Amino acid sequence: MKAYINILIVFFLVIGLTSCEVIGGVFKGGMWTGAILVIAVIGLVIWLFTKLLGGNKG
Repeated sequence: MKAYINILIVFFLVIGLTSCEVIGGVFKGGMWTGAILVIAVIGLVIWLFTKLLGGNKG
């Protein structure tokens, strides 16, 4: 009976550690996606301001 408990403990630890790595990967991907979206929105706003304020007067 004690061997089953030890195996179950190791099994749950392995599952817990791999799921933490997966969650960490998701958050890293989310961070980069968010950063790229913020940069794109800032670029779009700057482009719109230049168009509205007459950036093509040349």
